[in-house]
Amino acid sequence: MAELKVNIGGLWLKNPVMTASGTFGYGLEFADFVNLNNLGGIIVKGTTLDPREGNNYPRMVETAQGMLNCVGLQNKGVDYFCTQIYPKIKDLDTRVIVNVAGNSPENYAECAARIDELEKIPAIELNISCPNVREGGMAFGVTCSGAASVVKAVRKVYRKTLIVKLSPNVTDITEIARCVEAEGADSVSLINTLMGMAIDVERRRPVLSIATGGLSGPAVKPVALRMVWQVAKAVHIPVIGLGGIMNAKDAIEFLMAGASAVEIGTANFINPKVSEEVVDGIKAWLDDHGCDSVNDIVGVLDN
Repeated sequence: MAELKVNIGGLWLKNPVMTASGTFGYGLEFADFVNLNNLGGIIVKGTTLDPREGNNYPRMVETAQGMLNCVGLQNKGVDYFCTQIYPKIKDLDTRVIVNVAGNSPENYAECAARIDELEKIPAIELNISCPNVREGGMAFGVTCSGAASVVKAVRKVYRKTLIVKLSPNVTDITEIARCVEAEGADSVSLINTLMGMAIDVERRRPVLSIATGGLSGPAVKPVALRMVWQVAKAVHIPVIGLGGIMNAKDAIEFLMAGASAVEIGTANFINPKVSEEVVDGIKAWLDDHGCDSVNDIVGVLDN
């Protein structure tokens, strides 16, 4: 039996399969379909310092080989998470990671500091693809200075494993990855959604309420694989790959491209059991190919 344990910036996971933020709720919503304790980790939905209502409807639309969303980080805020959600998920036998979002470096840092106090949350994932209200709506994650400012502020107050989720809507994602590594990120996860759009030709209007949204699903996988491969060669910290993973074969491709772990997102909407199936599929593939450990195939493209 191949060993499935992986290490992400000092954080050990029992296997390399996690669920992506925004696609798996707080985990409990999927407990009827998946044994949550069999997963490497669960990354809960985006959490902000203050409650957010999100964008107006419609905010999701199906596309060819994927979907667009502009949900807008709807959540009840970090205090609600700490008092109402954390007690229900803290004793799961898997790594529970909180995705943190904000609109200023100070805002991110305050949210992260409150989560830092939760004993059984060993890591956060910084979503730096949020609108930067100080810079005319530009996302923090599309410039080195913006990304670095958030990571620097959070690193000062957050003591545990810090994962930074990168935006693909940039000229050179390796440049951003190196910037956040320099500011103290323990790991990077990529990719977040690609910017996209759908149009209702009868109404002659965009389908989504704010016109554009994030594209996810199988359509983005080739782009995600390419970016994971590039970033894994550019940084010295572990890379977590996501983007269009629908099955174990897809996950194995990301591992071979250099990811130490993966996240499954949109596929959860299609098959709520997919995350556990991917764990089993990776295990079977490794055994069939005589591998002693999942780490034997991480980054093999460049060996």
